Amino acid sequence: MLIEEHASLRMHPRGHRAHGSTPVAALKPGGPTTYNTRVKNTPGKPVPVRVGRETKGRGGKGVTVITGLRLSAAELEAIAGELKRRCGCGGTVKEGVIEIQGDQRDTIVAALRARGFDAKRAGG
Repeated sequence: MLIEEHASLRMHPRGHRAHGSTPVAALKPGGPTTYNTRVKNTPGKPVPVRVGRETKGRGGKGVTVITGLRLSAAELEAIAGELKRRCGCGGTVKEGVIEIQGDQRDTIVAALRARGFDAKRAGG
């Protein structure tokens, strides 16, 4: 069996496997726009942006997780960059969810409300 014939072994030019969490087409310039898949689709009702804290799978270190932003991948990256600068820490965008290092919930809720989002703290 040749590697080209087996889709799960096909590699992306950047070294990622094709069957990873991000579709290969979304990694290409001009590819389809990806949206947050964790948000339930309720017609007619605005979805509030949830700002919570998670430590699962991170060796006990917490990150602030922002879900519910129905934006394109480029817009999520732009907002994540602004939030990282405002909080003075690192972060990333994974599968339509913004992750900011540390417990930055209050700062992020204030920043998102200033931008016009209905942001709410989630969890304790």
